[in-house]
Parts: sequence; C-alpha cells; structure tokens
Amino acid sequence: MTLATILGMIGVSGILSAYFLNLFNKINQDSYAYILINLVGASLACLSSIMIKSIPFTVLEGTWSLVSLIALIRKWYKSGGFSFYWLLLPLAVLLSQCKTEEDAGESLQKLVSDTESLSGTRTYLNSPFVTAGDRLYMVGHQNGQFPDLGWHIEGEMGGIWDHPIKLMDGFTAALYTDQVHCLSKADSFINYPFANKHLYSSTPFGLKVERFQFVPDGKEAMIVEYTLINNGPLAKKITFEFTGFSDLRPVWLGERTSMHDSGDMASWDKSTRSWVMKDSLNDWYALFGSSQSDSMYQHQNPHCDYKPIGRGAAASISFDLDIPAESQVVLPITIAGSYQSLDQAKSTFRDVQKKAAQLLKAKKERYETIAETTKLTIPDKDLQAAFHWVKYNTDWLIREVPDIGRGLAAGLPDYPWWFGVDNEYALQGALAIGQTDLVYSTIDLLVQLSEKTNGNGRIIHEASTNGAVFNPGNVNETPQFVSLIHTVYQWTGDDTFLKKYYPTVKKGLDWLMKENDADGNLLPDGFGMMEIHGLNSEMIDVAVYSQKAFADAAELAKAMGEPEEAARYAQIASMLRKKINTDFWVPSFKSYADFIGTTQQALLLIDDAIIRADTLKKPWAVEELKSTKQKIAAHAPDKKQGFVLHHNWVVNTPMEMGIADSAKAIIALETGSRFVNPFGVFVTGIDRDETAGSDEGSFAANKKVFSYTGAVMTLPTGVQAIAENNYGRPDHALDYLKRMTRTFGYALPGAIYEVSPDYGMMTQAWNLYSYAVPIVTQFFGIQPEASQQRIRIQPQMPTQWTEASLENVLIGNNTLAVVYKKNGQALQLHLQQSKGKWTLEIALPAGKYSSWQVNGEAVVPKKNDNFDVVEISAEEVDFRVE
Repeated sequence: MTLATILGMIGVSGILSAYFLNLFNKINQDSYAYILINLVGASLACLSSIMIKSIPFTVLEGTWSLVSLIALIRKWYKSGGFSFYWLLLPLAVLLSQCKTEEDAGESLQKLVSDTESLSGTRTYLNSPFVTAGDRLYMVGHQNGQFPDLGWHIEGEMGGIWDHPIKLMDGFTAALYTDQVHCLSKADSFINYPFANKHLYSSTPFGLKVERFQFVPDGKEAMIVEYTLINNGPLAKKITFEFTGFSDLRPVWLGERTSMHDSGDMASWDKSTRSWVMKDSLNDWYALFGSSQSDSMYQHQNPHCDYKPIGRGAAASISFDLDIPAESQVVLPITIAGSYQSLDQAKSTFRDVQKKAAQLLKAKKERYETIAETTKLTIPDKDLQAAFHWVKYNTDWLIREVPDIGRGLAAGLPDYPWWFGVDNEYALQGALAIGQTDLVYSTIDLLVQLSEKTNGNGRIIHEASTNGAVFNPGNVNETPQFVSLIHTVYQWTGDDTFLKKYYPTVKKGLDWLMKENDADGNLLPDGFGMMEIHGLNSEMIDVAVYSQKAFADAAELAKAMGEPEEAARYAQIASMLRKKINTDFWVPSFKSYADFIGTTQQALLLIDDAIIRADTLKKPWAVEELKSTKQKIAAHAPDKKQGFVLHHNWVVNTPMEMGIADSAKAIIALETGSRFVNPFGVFVTGIDRDETAGSDEGSFAANKKVFSYTGAVMTLPTGVQAIAENNYGRPDHALDYLKRMTRTFGYALPGAIYEVSPDYGMMTQAWNLYSYAVPIVTQFFGIQPEASQQRIRIQPQMPTQWTEASLENVLIGNNTLAVVYKKNGQALQLHLQQSKGKWTLEIALPAGKYSSWQVNGEAVVPKKNDNFDVVEISAEEVDFRVE
C-alpha cells in the first residue's frame, strides 16, 4: 500500500466520521471538533489526490479544505482567538506540505510546452546528442542508449561528465510486472534549445513513456524525468526500474596531474535516499535518486543488459506505481556529482532535486535572451534558423571548471576542452551575438594557461579540463590571438581589457619573429592550421595571420599611446602584405601557395601527396602532382619558392583577411570554387573527385576508422564566404552559407557537424565564426569602433535579400538595430541605437547613388576612399538612397 493510499484513507475516514457524529448528534456543525476533523481529513485527501495526479479530486478536496479553514478562522476570531491559535500552525504546515508536494510533482515537460523544438529523423537515431550544461553535460545516442563512443579516451567520451572527471557511462530503464520490458530504443527524439526528449511510443503494457532531461545552469547535476502515460480505460500497476552505471574516471591527460582511475563502489545513502557511487581511491562521487521516494526501493540486480567499458559500478532503484486510467505518472530522477567531496555532491543533489522546476524556468528565460540578442530576420528561413540555433550551439559548449576557469570548448563529444585557435575564430562570432562575458572569461583562461606553460606570449593550442596542456601552440595561434584582442577592443572599447592583455600582445609578436623566423625574411616557420606532416615551413596562413596581427597591433599601440611601436608594427605589416602578394602568388595555378619551401622539401611532400591521392583514387590530383614534380626536379635542392601541392583551404586566407590584391583575389576565389561539394569547401583540395559536385550523402557512412581525410568542413566554408564578401561578392558568399546550411539538423536536430554533413564533432565552436562574421559584420556591415563611440554601417546584401533586419546587437554599452529594405534602385535603412550620442557612419560604394536622405531631408555625402559616407548622431535614423 502506497503512502498516497494511506493518506487518502485516513482523510476520507475523518470526513465520514465527522458526518456520522453530526448525524447522530454527537457533535454539531458549528463545533471546533467538527470543523477540525473536516479540515484535517480534507487536507489529507487533497494531498493524496495530488500525489496520484487526480485533478478532479484535488479540486474537490482542496475546496473542502479551504471552506473548513475559513470556518475555523471565523469561529476562532469570534471567540477571542488565542485559545485555538496553536491549532493554525500545524494546519499551515500541513497545507504548506501539500503545496510542496504539488510543486515536486510538477511535470518539467509542461514548462517547455511553448518552447521551440526540432525533431530528429529515424535515420540518425543511432547518432549522438548532448544535454548541455556549463558544469555538467550528458552525451548519448538519440535512441536513448549510451554506447561506448569517442577516441580521445577510447569509448569513454559519452555518458555524463563533470569535468575534470566523468560521473557515469549512462543508465537504463525498465518496466515490469510478470514480464520485463527495457526501454532500450526510443522511437523518436526531440531537441529543445536547452533540453531534449526521447519518446517510446508503445510498450507491452499499453503505456507510452517519455524521457525528458536538462542540466541546470551552474550545477553539477541534471534531472531526468520519465512520464508514464496510460491512455487506456483501465488503471495500470507497474514497477519502474532505473539503473545507473557509474564510471568515475579522470579526463584525458588526467595522469599529468596525478589523476588515476580505480574501481567504483556503490552504497545506499538514507539521508538523501540515493545511491552513492565512489571511486575507491579518490574523492569522486556520483549520486542518483528520486523525490518520489514513497514507493521507491533500492537493489543491485538490474533487469536490462548494458555492459559499458570501464571500472564502474551499477545500482538500481525501483518504484511500484499505480497509473490511473487516462492519466499519467511523472517520475523525476536527480543525478549529481562532485570531484571534491561527498558533502558537496549531496548538497547539490538536494538543491537541484528541490528546485528543479525553478532551475528549468531560469534556464528557459536565459535562452530566450540568447534568442532575442542579435535577432536575425531574413527571407531565407533555413539560413535564419541555422544562425538562430548556432547561437544556442555556442552555449552548449561552455565549459567551466572552477579550479581552472570558464571558457568556450571546441566541440562535442571529443573536444570538450579548450583550444587557442578554435576560440580565436569562434570568439569573433561570440562578440557579434552579444556573448561578451564568455569572450572575456575564455581569453582570461587561455592567457593564464599560456603564461603558465610558455611565459613568452606564445598562445597554447590545446588544454584538457584538468589544466594539462597537450600542445603549447602552433605558430598561427599567437598572431591570431593579437587580432582577437583587437576585435574585442573594437566591439567593447574596454580600455581596462586592452591594458590587461596588451603586454601579452607585445610578447607574443616578439616570440613570433625572434623564435620562428630563422632566416629573417619576416615569414615565420612552423605549423599553421594544416597539421600535415612536413608542412611546417613558411605556411600561407601563418604569413597572412601574422600580417593581420601586426596591422592590428599597430592600432592597439596607438590606443595605448605608443606611436613609435605603432609605426614599427605598421611597417612590418606593410612589408608582409607585399611579400604575400609576390612570394606566395603562383600564377600557373591561379592560386596562392600552400607554403614556401625548398625544392627538397617540396619533393618529399609531393611523394606523400601522390600516395594520398592515389589511395583515395583521385587520378586528376596524381597527374597534377606528378607534373609539378617533373617541373621542379631540376631545381637546386635549396631553392625556395611557393608551391601549390594540396590545394589546402588555407590558400584562401589572403582573401579572408582582405590583404590579397584585388585582381589576384578574384582569380584565386574562382580557383577555390572548384574545390567544393554541395556542403562546402574541402579541407584538402586533392581529396576532391568528380562526384563532389553532386554528392549530398552521408560522410560518416563511409568511415570505419576516425579520419578527416576527404573532409569538407564548416570553417573552410565560412572562411570562403568571408573572403568573397571582402571583394564585393555577397551572392557568392551567400552560396557558401547555403551550402553549409544544408547540413543544419542533418544528423542532430538543431546542430551543425564539424565535418559536413554528419561527421566528427556533432557541434563545433567555430561554426559561429562561419555564420556571424559574414552575416553581421559583412551583409549588414556592422563595423564597430566602440572606443570612439562610433559604428560604421556598410551593408552589402545578397541580391535575393530585399528585406532583412538585425535586432539587439550589443556594442559596448550601446544596442543597435538595423532594418534593411531594397526596392528597385531605392535602398532604405532604419537604424535604432540606445545611445543617441554615438556616431552612426553609413557608407556605400562611391558614386552608386545620387540621391541621399536622412530623416526625410536631403544630405550630401562625403567621399572617403572608395565610399560615400554620411554621419548621424541620433537614437533613430531613417536613411534612404536611390
């Protein structure tokens, strides 16, 4: 017999006893005894009705309780009150408990009933999803299972992680009476911006089951809520079993900080009514239990067959449930952990269990703010949705470990830690969507880890969540960091920020040239973005990002009041730009070179490339490489020149940074357009083949061993879009964004994979760069100079977009909205900003428009380089040209 049944029987018995006592004249209806018996009885019956989810009886008994309470208060008041005052306290506690139980039984799913969501496809039920949180997250498959997955720690990158440790491999659930049914494979999957749901449409017992889960912000815990739905005419009695499988183990590189895995132990904790899983040699803990404890009992004989790898333990909790006809039962499971102490784990467990609904509402509200910031409305609704969800995807990747820091991780499931270069791209996009706090914390984290590891301005490449640095930094990452600092200053105008990181900028540029340019030709040697064996000479991307770094550093030096340093940096930038446009340009290939190296280096790389191309069955590439080899074979072994061997995407970086000479840029962009498929740009051009123009199928289906060979990636595609915009070709840029958008929701609803369309990381940080920069700073042309309280608006919209808007763009302490309309030859902009004293500078191609109006009055623009410009300081501006 359940607690709900016992309380209901006591309550109803009390009400009936009062009725019969009054009927036989033992007590009268106006007596304290009659009123109190009715009040207590109705309150207990109300509580029982709430616990069994019977709405009609809850209303009936609740009303009865309220009427009895009013009668008691009136009688107490008339009698002077104090003699019966003490009775109100226990009654208040009883009614309070009734409300508490009602809150605890509130379905979390109902709280998201009005929230946008996307449904997955049956094709990809056997592929990953993430339930995201900044402290804790869960990775499993969309069918509800938790297979061993990942390669950084082989088979261990899924499950529930509370970095720098893993808590659990996963869990199973089963229903049983005289037979057992394991909820082993969901029929469908639904993704919300901040939660997800698995649906089991039928079971042998005539029940539907829904599994809903979310991770509260800032908590080392999550809630998994099962809803058992009985749509039949008869009540159901069923036992529900939840089994948790711990795997308390350290993160990748844990051994470098003396983190060593050992076997787990399970014990029942009476105080929290939860299973406590502990690593036998470390103070690492995982807890799971339920607030529905009245029908719960614990055991260690699970019914479902699940045997993950690792040294974990398994334990179960079961619930005997009565499910009324045409009703449902909600069963919440709380999972919590700590890598520090049991007390901390218990505290988190109790807090999240008690406040689950409140925490879900808070997360929902925060995501609504994300949606409204930099809110895009365009004719292309697929692209609009992709941009919208990429903002959410970014939030999924925030990783906080209080002992180390808080920052944007690279990707899930295999890169849940921090990278220099990934953030040097992604954080530029984060600025454009208003995530300034995330930008600040991530930069602070990267600088701290870099200083601890290198101490010379060199920026790290990759660090695990225990603070262990795997790669102290590729050469490109230090100059890209300099440009990131410049971009942050443009968007924020934060002098304190600049003063804090300007010393790192200076040290980094010194390290770049003193330690990596042995021949003194201003071209640093070493690995850039392409980590291909042998490609560590003078790489095109390293040269380009170095040029941009010195140009940006010149502006930062001016802001810091160092004119001589500014002039020196500007001079280096000018010389590098000239070298890139001469030494790296290879006219015969109509492309910038992959690298500058000696003949001897090139011949070795060509032989490797021929083997790769031949293995991949790319005969055109083999032929091209053999021709190149024949042409250079007679050159002196130590002769240096530019070579185009791999057609790597980095040959497009001179256009991405806008430093390519215009004529060469157009030629190179046309060459780059050959190395694409329907989803975007190939990482390595020689991997392309004759099917690339029409092949829209899965990339993952053809992979048996993890490899990026043959990959089309979102970063190269975004870089190409940015490059096209830099040379006045927004329609070409839009084409690349559309290619990338074809992969939106391809495998995981609401996400874009790292490798297009469905391979590698299911969500990747630099996707934000590939969307936000082309759309916000180029199509809408928002180019801030917050330190000067100035925003340049230089739109170049694709011809297909005759109407577009961008709302709530955060720039410093200002907020900007842009509404764009094009009607024939007429172009209209409606601008709004929260700081009317800021200068809005509208710039359009020189000579393109003859009639200019601001707020209905004719104005004459000023010529500035290749643009006609007007300046306005106002909160609201109506602008028109034709």
